[in-house]
Amino acid sequence: MYKQIRTNPMYIYLILLTVASAVSLQGWNTLFNNFAVDTAGLNGLQVGTIQSVREIPGFISLLVIYVLLVMKEHRLSVFSVLLSGLAVVLTGFFPSFAGILITTFIMSLGFHYFETTNQSLTLQYFNHAEAPVVLSKQRSYNSLANVVICVVIWGCSYILNIKWLFVLTGIVVVLISLYAIKINPEKDDLPIQHKKLILRKKYTLFYILNLLSGARRQIFVVFAVFLLVDRYKFSLQEVTILFIINNIVNYFASPYIGKAINRFGEKRMLSLEYFSVIFIFLAYAFIDSALVAALLYIIDNILFNFAIGIRTYFQKTADPADIASSMAVGFTINHIVAVVLPVAGGALWLLDFRIPFVAGSVLGVLSLIAVQRMRVQEAVN
Repeated sequence: MYKQIRTNPMYIYLILLTVASAVSLQGWNTLFNNFAVDTAGLNGLQVGTIQSVREIPGFISLLVIYVLLVMKEHRLSVFSVLLSGLAVVLTGFFPSFAGILITTFIMSLGFHYFETTNQSLTLQYFNHAEAPVVLSKQRSYNSLANVVICVVIWGCSYILNIKWLFVLTGIVVVLISLYAIKINPEKDDLPIQHKKLILRKKYTLFYILNLLSGARRQIFVVFAVFLLVDRYKFSLQEVTILFIINNIVNYFASPYIGKAINRFGEKRMLSLEYFSVIFIFLAYAFIDSALVAALLYIIDNILFNFAIGIRTYFQKTADPADIASSMAVGFTINHIVAVVLPVAGGALWLLDFRIPFVAGSVLGVLSLIAVQRMRVQEAVN
């Protein structure tokens, strides 16, 4: 099956953009906490506020529907990645709360609009058995790109200051995007997508799982690495090494997740994820060990790859013409709580760093309860 997938021009196109997007986000994530704390002198509340602003573009992802009225979906994908790369180039030149806030918003706008169109195009161009494999391959190449950019940042950090590390990362993204602009992977025989807001009762569980997943993910993204930097005093080099190890593990693990979804079904895989994160977040809160916290970060990253099951579940239950609109709606719902949660969590962090992680554990419980309502074929033989 994978040989057939690789001959699809859309597969190559999306892998290329996935790599560029990964370099953009991972480079930004690798540098952000140390840039915020050591260069800009920001506190937990300010970091939380920036992370909340970072999620606003995700909250307005439904506007993708209207952008598609004037631009083809695969073109929006590449221009979104290009925008993200340009924002990363600019970030290092503005080491202040306001400057980081603005460049973060622009970077995030590009990232979230690419993710929305990437998921939509994947579900449109690949069938039920192929989609989990393609999504997991994207995660795998994402991890490989993350390893490469982390190694580059780690090596260059000894000769370049953090401003020029942002510039170097962003230029790589821009160059890949400019190359991808020349490619046309479009097919004309696919169902025509609705160019309007689609909300259907039968997609309710998809909406709920996106909401809970977005909230849980934000607690992890915002506070797991911040815990390592703020509480355990990880240096830029140590954070980078952690990202390298994490992404090497995920590079090898990700392809098996798509196969496992096909074999065991979305419900079982998502149940395993949600059950596990209940205890992972509690461990973040109450186990006082930098090594354990770093190990939990890696395990949590592997488990979050199971979230592709939310999208493949939707593909199996949705009308084909609803995919583009529903992916935009799903991304918006995914970010409803994410917009306010980082800043609220940052305020709670000032009271006790354990509170955001306990909240993440509660979200794991709610997600586990919700996913039991999933009704799809449990395996593809």
